[in-house]
Amino acid sequence: MAAEVLARGGAKVTVYDGMPSAGRKFLMAGRGGLNLTHSEPLPAFLARYREAAPRLAAAIDAFPPDALRAWSEALGQPTFVGSSGRVFPKAFKASPLLRAWLRRLDAEGVKFAFRHRWCGWDTKGRLLFQTPDGTSTVGSSATVLALGGASWPRLGSDGGWVDILAAKGVAVSPLKPANSGFTVAWSDVFRDRFEGQPLKGVALSIGGHTARGEAVITRAGIEGGAVYALSAELREAVLCDGQATLTVALRPDLGADDLVKKLSAPKGKQSLSNFLRKAANLSPVAIGLLQEAAKASGMSLASMSPPDLARFINAVPIRLTGVAPIARAISSAGGIALDELDPDYMIRKLPGVFAAGEMLDWEAPTGGYLLQASFATGSAAGKGVLTWLRRMG
Repeated sequence: MAAEVLARGGAKVTVYDGMPSAGRKFLMAGRGGLNLTHSEPLPAFLARYREAAPRLAAAIDAFPPDALRAWSEALGQPTFVGSSGRVFPKAFKASPLLRAWLRRLDAEGVKFAFRHRWCGWDTKGRLLFQTPDGTSTVGSSATVLALGGASWPRLGSDGGWVDILAAKGVAVSPLKPANSGFTVAWSDVFRDRFEGQPLKGVALSIGGHTARGEAVITRAGIEGGAVYALSAELREAVLCDGQATLTVALRPDLGADDLVKKLSAPKGKQSLSNFLRKAANLSPVAIGLLQEAAKASGMSLASMSPPDLARFINAVPIRLTGVAPIARAISSAGGIALDELDPDYMIRKLPGVFAAGEMLDWEAPTGGYLLQASFATGSAAGKGVLTWLRRMG
């Protein structure tokens, strides 16, 4: 995105990429349909970036969701708004958009150099790259770093830049998993039976934070959209205390009195599982989770009164024992402290060096917010370079 802005501003641009081809993480993002952005009003949209919102606001105001949709449309990929408010290309794929984008960049004179892994600067301030042919040095009037965080390192974003910038005195917050799953010490019986099954229409809570949606049981723990929405709070609790309790409401839309009434119906000769399935409309995996949590808490579902069982159904405790590895996280938190950047996204301690995207210290939930901020900060960095070049003559 920075390259496009620069090329249109008249700059001579080369994109150096450590991978053999461009946009590998962009293509990975498209595996689920390429959620480009979100349609909610901009004030609510910006709030998704939490404490980083004030610093990202100018960039996103300058390149908001509507601009990103228009950009996609100009590349022959019109978008639509899904039922959840998320925005997708109508093709529901990343590859047609990426191919069209690369063709346009080529037409605008942008060059690409692949298999060039950036490894810092030489003593003369030139960029250093490791290539299949050995070390290469490149001089530049300005540089944009867009090196990603540390999730999905096989696609290129392995966080190898952290030590390089830290050695230059740039403050970098440790990279941590974001939009990630969490580990749970499931029993073998529960794990073997319910691995891969979704808990639908649930509400998850920790502290005063709640997220609605879906969660998925994994062999090692739990993940899914509603988990990702709380991943920052859950992660910090786990890192602080070594564990965290995630509370699950299995029937969040059913009032307590109505649920008690349903659970007070005669059970007859039904098994407890059948009774819960019919009376409370719980899925097998939800019932399994109830049984798993009751056992872990030293309780018996069968001995609970209807009011106690109703409360338990909408407050199932799950003890999280750890955070899933960053390599498998959707994104990462941490990165270059935003205070290290000037308003043009130049690193204050490194004149002429700009930074954008996920290598900056911000995080956001899934829903189009990750790509939107990456596009917007890339555009802002490109504009910043043009301003710098004009100032330097």
